[in-house]
Formats: sequence, C-alpha cells, structure tokens
Amino acid sequence: MKIPWQMRLGLLLICCSFIVYTAKIVLIDNLKGTIEYIFNSFGFLFLNVLVVTLVINELLSVRSRRDRMEKMNMVIGTFFSEVGSGLFKQIIPADPDIFRLEGVLSAGSQDSPDFSAMEAAVASHPFIVSSSLIDLQKLFEFLNIRREFMLRLLENPVLLEHQVFTGLLQATFHLSDELSRRPSLIGLSDADRRHLAGDISRVYEHLTQEWVRYLEYLKRNYPYLYSLEARTNPFDPTASAFIRDEKK
Repeated sequence: MKIPWQMRLGLLLICCSFIVYTAKIVLIDNLKGTIEYIFNSFGFLFLNVLVVTLVINELLSVRSRRDRMEKMNMVIGTFFSEVGSGLFKQIIPADPDIFRLEGVLSAGSQDSPDFSAMEAAVASHPFIVSSSLIDLQKLFEFLNIRREFMLRLLENPVLLEHQVFTGLLQATFHLSDELSRRPSLIGLSDADRRHLAGDISRVYEHLTQEWVRYLEYLKRNYPYLYSLEARTNPFDPTASAFIRDEKK
C-alpha cells in the first residue's frame, strides 16, 4: 500500500525533531532543560494550530472566494454580451408595465445610481409580458443559435455556487425547449400563447434581477466596464454606446 505524501512528511518531521532533541541531550547533557523546552513548545503548539487553522485558513478562504467571484462575474458578463442584451431587446417591448421599471432602472445610466431603489423596483414588478408583442420565431432562432454557448456555461464549475444565475440559465433553456418542441410557432392557441408568455416572463424576471446585481458589481469594481453597461442600459430608451459631449 502506498503511503500518502502527507503521512511520509509527518513521519519525517517527527524523526527530525526526535534526532534534534536526542542530540541536544547527548551533546549538552541537559535533560531537565530539554524536557522543560519540550513542554514549553507543546504549550505554544496549540496557539500555532489556532493561528494556522483559523486565521490563515480564513484569509485563504476569503481570497479563494474573491477569486471565484471574479471568475463568476466574468462568465456572467459574457452571458449578457452574448445572450442577455438580445433577450432584453425582444422582451422589454412586450412588457405593458415597463414604464414602472424604466423610471428607476434607467438611473443605472447615472454616475451614482441607487441600487437599493433598483432592487426594490425589480422585487415589486409583476413581470407579465404579452406574447402577442413578441416574434416567437425570431426569439426561438436567437436562443437556438446560442444554445451551445449556454451549454458550455453550464459546464463551468464556477457557476455551481451561483444559484440565481443557474436559475436564469435553467429558465432560458426551458423557454428554448418549449419553443423548439412546437413544429410551428404560427397560429398558436390563446392557451398556448399564455403558457409561453409565462415562460418568457420567468426568464425576464431572472434576467432583470441578475442584471441589477451585475451592474452593481461593475460599478463597485470595474468603472470602465460599468461605463459601457450603463451607456447601453436596456431600460433607458435614450441609451446609446456613443459618448455625448457635455452640455455647457
């Protein structure tokens, strides 16, 4: 049986310690002093364990969580670039109550947005869309083209810890499946359209919640990325990637 390297290292260190203390007793002939030193070392051993296991381990854990958060938000940013922005363009015009969100979420285009107010507005919004105002065939083609991209996102282990974003991906995949299982998206019954409207609304709600969180993250950590995201705010009808001259 192969002995793990951790056990081999532990045995080696114990042997080295035994050799050092034995040599001290033989060469210096101070058994009492050596025993006192050993007991003193044992006393500090527990403090060393405390520092290593609690303090240092916590510092390493914090750094590890921060690194995972960085990678996770990079993935989320890629999702909004490839999928999220396009979904907003197709879904937002079908929201009859969009004026409720535009008044608050368009503030994300400002230098000092109130994210608490934005989150409250999202939490209270009904997120009910009218499927008759959405080109279902166009929506299906949009999602179908990006299906492989979203599958690769699901394979990313970093996202397993982000339940909200995972829920967004699941809702988006479900909508894509619902659309793909129908031979034709023309001439659907009212009941079928209501069902699809519910699936679209679910994606819309998850997407908006994640967008506000992502926008706040960019504002706090990456001002240059936030600048572009704010200038192309999907909830601001006047949004534009172009930077306008300041009014004098």
